[in-house]
Amino acid sequence: MSPAATTTTVDAPAGRTYELVHRTTYAYTDPVTRSYGRTTLTPRDLPDQTLRSSTVTVHPRPTDTDAHVDYFGNRSTYFAVTTPHRELVVTARSTVHVSRAQADVATLPQVSWEDTAREVRRGAGAADGSDVVALREALLPSRHVVPSAEVRAWAAPTFTPGRPLAQVLAELAHRIRTELTYRPGSTTVGTTQAEVLAQRAGVCQDFAHLMIAALRGRGLPARYASGYLETFPPPGRPKVRGADASHAWVSAWVPGAGWVDIDPTNDAFVSDRYVVLGWGRDYGDVPPLRGVIFTDASGSELTVSVDLALSDPGASVDPVSPTPVDAS
Repeated sequence: MSPAATTTTVDAPAGRTYELVHRTTYAYTDPVTRSYGRTTLTPRDLPDQTLRSSTVTVHPRPTDTDAHVDYFGNRSTYFAVTTPHRELVVTARSTVHVSRAQADVATLPQVSWEDTAREVRRGAGAADGSDVVALREALLPSRHVVPSAEVRAWAAPTFTPGRPLAQVLAELAHRIRTELTYRPGSTTVGTTQAEVLAQRAGVCQDFAHLMIAALRGRGLPARYASGYLETFPPPGRPKVRGADASHAWVSAWVPGAGWVDIDPTNDAFVSDRYVVLGWGRDYGDVPPLRGVIFTDASGSELTVSVDLALSDPGASVDPVSPTPVDAS
């Protein structure tokens, strides 16, 4: 019996099913002869997140493509376009079910931040299934996250002796949300945490980097998470399709709970309203799209459109292997 004819049904797990479309368009002033790119636009399969389908379409048609799983386990797609073009369009479409339960300070293990740092120094982590090497790596400075005196001084009031790490995470997120202003265009990818603190403004990427720097500076493993957040329109207004955006938050290791995700931009632990694309040491490990072009063009224009919309809440969830590239 074909799948279309079967009467067997599967109850969907609790959570939310999303249809995700992320489209990136580059328009150039003059022809580009060759374009080589790598995307991180395929959501991860996780215990609380199931990828049902995924395609990445590139126009013009690539002459070469390949799928890849990077060092951190993120799924990426490589493409090479050798047809001369003035416009490059990369569109990622995914259907993903998220059943993530939101963490809570009251129910997280009440281990202190000092004890956590000591455990990591002793090589702990295997007891809850965490990778000891991954924990140690999440302590090191990286290209976009460098603990500094300015960050340490700013974070010091939160790291009181004996305080549970869960409380530290919640307060750092709350302080970032209330002490800094979300201001698009106020920073670049190269803005340091000290500069963000000096101007008291930034975007989600900056806030994630700042919180990671504060944690790593105290010997606490923290990594950068990239993905999407379901947004809501103002009361009485319809949601504008394509108006969502990529998002970033923090994943911190808590003994007995593993990696716990928290969003300092919105002062909240991550829930089933978030879709995880990937994670790494900082933004440089998981940009949505990066590459190299060959052209004499004097300029280009970048347009990004993201739409994260709820799908049929009663649809069954059957894991499938994503299609790396559907060229057109």
